[in-house]
Amino acid sequence: MSHRPKIVAAAVGDCVHVAGLARFCRLAEEAGYDTVFLGPAVEPEDLVQRIAEERPDIVGVSYRLTPEAGERVVRRLLELVRARGLDRPRFWFGGTPPVAERMRALGAFEAVFDGREDDAALIARLRGRAAEAAEPVPAGRLVDRIAQQYPYPLIRHHYGEPSFEKTLAGVRQLAERRVLDVISLGVDQNTQEHFFRPEEMDPLQDGAGGVPVRTPEQFRQLYLASRRGNFPLLRSYSGTRDMLKMARVLVETIDLAWGAIPLTWYSRLDGRSRVPLVEHIREAQETMRWLGAHDVPVEMNESHHWSLRDAPDSVAVAMAFLAAYNPKACGVRHYVAQYMFNTPPGTSFKMDLAKMLAKIELIEGLQDETFTVFRETRTGLSSLPADLDLAKGHLASSVFLQMALRPHIVHVVAHVEADHAATPDDVEEAVKIARGAIRNALDGQPDMARDPDVQARKAELVEEARLLLEAIREIAEPGVADPWADAATIAKAVNIGLIDAAHLRNNPEARGQVRVRIVDGACRAVDPETGRVLSEAERVRRVLERARPRRAWAAAV
Repeated sequence: MSHRPKIVAAAVGDCVHVAGLARFCRLAEEAGYDTVFLGPAVEPEDLVQRIAEERPDIVGVSYRLTPEAGERVVRRLLELVRARGLDRPRFWFGGTPPVAERMRALGAFEAVFDGREDDAALIARLRGRAAEAAEPVPAGRLVDRIAQQYPYPLIRHHYGEPSFEKTLAGVRQLAERRVLDVISLGVDQNTQEHFFRPEEMDPLQDGAGGVPVRTPEQFRQLYLASRRGNFPLLRSYSGTRDMLKMARVLVETIDLAWGAIPLTWYSRLDGRSRVPLVEHIREAQETMRWLGAHDVPVEMNESHHWSLRDAPDSVAVAMAFLAAYNPKACGVRHYVAQYMFNTPPGTSFKMDLAKMLAKIELIEGLQDETFTVFRETRTGLSSLPADLDLAKGHLASSVFLQMALRPHIVHVVAHVEADHAATPDDVEEAVKIARGAIRNALDGQPDMARDPDVQARKAELVEEARLLLEAIREIAEPGVADPWADAATIAKAVNIGLIDAAHLRNNPEARGQVRVRIVDGACRAVDPETGRVLSEAERVRRVLERARPRRAWAAAV
């Protein structure tokens, strides 16, 4: 039988405040420890006796009254330990910031916590159990880092200011302050589209939408700036063209935590590049094959882009499945499934949760020994109010709802994004808000997924998405072995309107004929003339009837 490390924990002296101590014991048990919780107001003599009896690996000492009294009682405790000649265990301390400061000066504790630490850091510290390492370096790979602190999710945030120098300093600040587990570099549109064609860059657009990065060396500088503090993982926006070349650069320069690849977007479909849709899909698949061959996880920026453009929920769920199906078909082993909540705005929390649960059922049905899925949740960018106080409340409530999915990663979206691009201080404030919601959820969140309305809508969406997926399979040209991974078939589904969104009217690649309305909190297709809600079966039938006379699709793609 393997030895489980043991912790004895007590609030000493006259201190009766044990909420933090009890929380510490719970987290320690999750990290694999046996704990002996002695409770409040434990005299130093009694604690030393239990140390002699239990022989713990760590003694957790808590004191939350005045610093001077705390120092006296702790000095007495240490004297008694020395007098008994006990094998000295490792002493950890927790208390208020003023008491913790006094204990750090005392120099008797391996670790001192003042209540401002997040649970993730404490769990990682407990699982590290390295007595010689006061601050063990977190894992440098996504899969390992998730394992190190789950059920506490990794915290991710986009960051990129219009100035490279400011962004470099900001990355350094975020790492030093241990704000994020994952820094997502938000690079400007010139970088995304023209990194390998600098002559095509528009100088007037430098810094538009993010940080201007012009050379591989600048990516390396950003990576080196992050090699401090908690050594956050780094990732970046992908290229909107030359995706494979950009993926190679990011792996080589920032040790890319995972690649973010759009299946249909960043093409002529959304205007972020001039690449025709079918060519873009093929390039995305080629990039996924390369990332899979190099064991780099992949995330697909896909499903929520349809919801951002007012696609019916059924389309968003079907595209979530295709966005996971294609990486698996391309040999990717670890997949990051992104679930963007609050999109489109007006979606109710109930219907939002139902939509995400439908996506999960389809996506995680693909898991096997070759394909593992990690859940990443985020707040919808377009849902944030411009009023910053309201936005803070929205962020907290959204993250609390997201925790119903038990995510491995929470992508925090700063409350200021409706007003301005987030600075490092904005990111830190937003992350603290999110951490508060995460902590409350992990302390005992009700199972919102069991709500009857949520379950009914989830079942409806799963059925509708499967119907749509079968329709996509049916439009494949003869001889196509795997329509769901065939670029021409996927492009055709967009071209004829099986996959459609209201904002795509007059788009060169899409129909833009679907009309939607928020009905009882869900985004549903409606008849454009009467406003009557259409079932997915009726919508699909109309699309196919309209498309059948047109037989030139094979030549077009």
